[in-house]
Amino acid sequence: MNAPIIGIDLGTTNSEVAVFENGRSRLIRDASGRAIIPSVVGIDDQGRLLVGESAMNQYIGRPEATIRSIKRRMGSTDKISLGGTEYTPQEISAFILRHLKEMAQADLKMAITKAVITVPAYFSDAQRQATREAGEIAGLEVVRMINEPTAAALAYEVGQQGRRHILVFDLGGGTFDVSVVRMEDEIVEVIASTGNNHLGGDDFDQRIGQHLLDYLKEERQFDVEPGTSAHARILRTAESSKRTLSDHPFAKVAEEFLGLKDGVPLHLDREISRDDYEHMIASYVDETLDLVHKALNDAGLNTSDIQEILLVGGSTRTPIIKKRLEDVFGMVPRGEVDPDVCVALGAAIQGAIIGGEKGTAVLVDVTPYTFGTSALGMMNGIWTPFVYVPMIRRNTPIPTSKSEVFFTTYDDQEEVDVRIFQGEHQDASFNIEIGQFMVEGLSRAEEGSPIILKLDLDVSGVLHVTAIEKNTGLSKKITINNALTAREENTLAHARARVDAMFGGALTDDHSDLEAGEDGEDHTEIATAKAVVEKAQGMLEGAADEDREDMINLIEAIHDALKKEDFKEVKSLREQLADILFYMET
Repeated sequence: MNAPIIGIDLGTTNSEVAVFENGRSRLIRDASGRAIIPSVVGIDDQGRLLVGESAMNQYIGRPEATIRSIKRRMGSTDKISLGGTEYTPQEISAFILRHLKEMAQADLKMAITKAVITVPAYFSDAQRQATREAGEIAGLEVVRMINEPTAAALAYEVGQQGRRHILVFDLGGGTFDVSVVRMEDEIVEVIASTGNNHLGGDDFDQRIGQHLLDYLKEERQFDVEPGTSAHARILRTAESSKRTLSDHPFAKVAEEFLGLKDGVPLHLDREISRDDYEHMIASYVDETLDLVHKALNDAGLNTSDIQEILLVGGSTRTPIIKKRLEDVFGMVPRGEVDPDVCVALGAAIQGAIIGGEKGTAVLVDVTPYTFGTSALGMMNGIWTPFVYVPMIRRNTPIPTSKSEVFFTTYDDQEEVDVRIFQGEHQDASFNIEIGQFMVEGLSRAEEGSPIILKLDLDVSGVLHVTAIEKNTGLSKKITINNALTAREENTLAHARARVDAMFGGALTDDHSDLEAGEDGEDHTEIATAKAVVEKAQGMLEGAADEDREDMINLIEAIHDALKKEDFKEVKSLREQLADILFYMET
């Protein structure tokens, strides 16, 4: 039996993995039964890797050793420090992907090597390349990347019949996409897509968090420093409050012992109403609706032409989102498929189709960007080498291939500088330059020798560029790749080795060693408790008498609970000990 191609939703806040079996797509769960894995990576006190829930739990106490929302930095050349080691965004994402891969292997009891990975529809070429590289570093062949709204449409529409236009409203933790999709029997065709790569639920959390920080500063005269445990706790309670306000009109915020003010412990006790919350995020909601109208305009449709609205991403649970969409379209958005997981389910369906199983749909996606080059020409009455020549227009179905002919500008020209841009402005210098290369050794022909430039955009949205001297056939080809600098282009194997090393004998969240047979959650709790105990033992000498006595009692009780394998008791005692350490450090 051939191993299936798994589907992965690599999200800003959470990630999931799914597989298509017996005619349907299902989520894969870890050893503890969780299917939704926080996209969080950390290093514990012992230098061990934490991925998912355990990394999220560590974030409050050790934010400096925990990475969240790495997706927002994909495609950049940032370096992320974790456990004293510098990592690229691709490597941090690879830890998450490797964890999901191992979950799938444990569930399916076979080696998994291929995956379909989803990306926001509005991800740039550099961000897509970085995602592909993260998959390769994690030991996966990324057979295709598909846009998240498209994957969601597959999950919602499997088995549906008839022609209709659907609006996919995808508001996740870190990105927003809106796509207009034409569905007809077994054809899923995206006809327009737009979005914002830096708008999502994380921004909603930040607004609530800032509201609480402002309250502490203005009303309690207490400043919370960024990067501290207190700051991390406020951000986490902000996220919890957001979720509460999705179902209830009020959320109670209660955080004890954020610090000392004039020697007295300071607590946070505040109520936030849904009205307050909706006012905080009003500008973000307005922006999503502006982009909805932009997508409709690109598709040449009106609101009355939309038959269904699909909600994707956990942030669409915010009631004001549904209300505003209902006001605009005059219909209630669909939500019978869990918005947190429908993208992974759709990716698994696409994986099954690629793997040769009888498919339920033929997928036609589009590019959300215009790609082109620059050329010498007249602009605003002035000759300039930066006249933008669009070649692949925004919302063109992919895969696609476009060619244009250009000409040398002087006799005996030996080289031509090819620059590729992404954007819409007529002046190329105002667009984003995503690639550049030289075609050297031209035939030294007279001025006007033709050079053919060809752009191929594949089904994963990755751009391939070829320049050919027509008279001689001399050519130069590149795949646009801004995800790594030139110095780093040959380091994927090294990055993969580093990720392998962290997993080969490292403790990963909630994913037990099958041969050892331990339960993943218990295994994690043992390691976490031992790490807290070791830290406490190192702080005993500097503790006050009362704290020292409590610490010694808790350490002994933890040892006893570990011997009895009473992991609920271990967790309770470990949290009490961690609280004492936290207050000693503040």
